[in-house]
Amino acid sequence: MAYGEELILDLYDCDPSTFTRDSISNYLVQLCDLINMEREDLYFWDYEGVPEDERPTEGHLLGTSAVQFISTSDIVIHTLDILKECYINIFSCKDFNAEEAVEFTSKWFGALSYDHSEHVRGQRSKR
Repeated sequence: MAYGEELILDLYDCDPSTFTRDSISNYLVQLCDLINMEREDLYFWDYEGVPEDERPTEGHLLGTSAVQFISTSDIVIHTLDILKECYINIFSCKDFNAEEAVEFTSKWFGALSYDHSEHVRGQRSKR
């Protein structure tokens, strides 16, 4: 029995000006409308308000993370500002059009390239 579907999307050579809380919030509103998901709580983790000398300088640590809970699971985003990369997972027990989500998301973040995969969750492989 399948319990849901997960889209894993890695975006490269993005426009880092889209990696703000405002942009990510607007993206999540429009994405959820597009794939017909009901938004719940939204949480951010970033270095907003942290003094410059206390922020990490490693490219794989400096960015914004967000979790958008949806009524059927969640959408998780991690941006890497210096590397201009963005990683997104959409997991839902409700069907959604993953290809629409990929196209919309890659355009929103200005990605020049991307990789993605889709997984059905809860289906056991027969061994």
